Amino acid sequence: MPELAAVGELSRRLDGMVELLGELVSIESPSSSPEGVAACAGRVAAAGHDLLGTRPETVVTGDVTHLRWRFGASTRVVLLGHADTVWPIGTLARWPFESDAARATGPGCFDMKAGLVQLLFAAATLDDLDGVTILVTGDEEVGSRTSRELIVSTVAGAAACLVLEPSAAGALKTARKGVSMYDIDIEGRAAHAGLEPELGANATVELAELVLAVNRLGRPEAGTTVTPTTASAGTAINTVPAAARLHVDVRAFTEEEQHRVDKALHSLKPAVDGTSMRVDGGPNRPPFPTSASRALFERAAGLAADLGLPPLSSAEVGGGSDGNFTAGAGVPTLDGLGAVGDNAHAEGEYVDLASMPQRAALVAALVSDLLT
Repeated sequence: MPELAAVGELSRRLDGMVELLGELVSIESPSSSPEGVAACAGRVAAAGHDLLGTRPETVVTGDVTHLRWRFGASTRVVLLGHADTVWPIGTLARWPFESDAARATGPGCFDMKAGLVQLLFAAATLDDLDGVTILVTGDEEVGSRTSRELIVSTVAGAAACLVLEPSAAGALKTARKGVSMYDIDIEGRAAHAGLEPELGANATVELAELVLAVNRLGRPEAGTTVTPTTASAGTAINTVPAAARLHVDVRAFTEEEQHRVDKALHSLKPAVDGTSMRVDGGPNRPPFPTSASRALFERAAGLAADLGLPPLSSAEVGGGSDGNFTAGAGVPTLDGLGAVGDNAHAEGEYVDLASMPQRAALVAALVSDLLT
């Protein structure tokens, strides 16, 4: 289908896109619910069958459901998305899917169920899908623990991976920080807080020292953030705490910075006599550098102009995605090709409906161009 005709065709199918979006949002699929993820994946599979004429391969790893369509004998372009969300079961009871002429809202609509809809409708406009693989994973929001190997093996040898994660205020995502996650457990010694606190080793005091030490590892000038997040300590208000735990989130644009922080965290020593600590964790996602996306972004910008779409902009972001894995595997990757909207992971996330057919047309044009 000629590119300009695809824009018009997809605009005429906007009602169908919104209808499918509503169906997907209305299937709650938090990463913590394998049943919910499987149910949402089932509806994506059915929609793909209707739009593309074939059902996907269902890959269950552990208890997580993933989908993969492979067209042709080899993979040249991969379209990548995920069906899980951050919203717990029961969210729909207070915040159901709603849409009007301009926007749609509901848990997971922006991140990233609208992207799945756009992906399927974009692929459906292509006359020939030979060389295209579509992968929809089920655990992206919790670090892709069961899907990482599937992602890397799927993109192996591909010329490009297009990630249908939401945009950054309309901008495509051309770089992402690498992500590292840590759990630090502190062991102290309990004692009665009133009678003989001096016999204890206070894990809460050690936790306070640890939080400050961890916080000092960040390098804002390099874009490296080291953030103490959740913390817990103690068991009773009249007892010197014998245990504490701290979670740490690290984001960095380079592997060198990831490794620097990793070494520093694993080298931490207790400051409070009588306490000890154990550091678990490490890098989860490698950095996604601009070098992995530069040529694809330039290609997309030219195609957007050809389609008569608004000029494209780019953004480097701190959040990770499965695009980190594909870029880390050496595959040219362009991210943020999904929904235009805002408030990912926040109450009131929404999708700009007029942009859905436009972004779907851009993806279709980019795939077609990459296949020629």
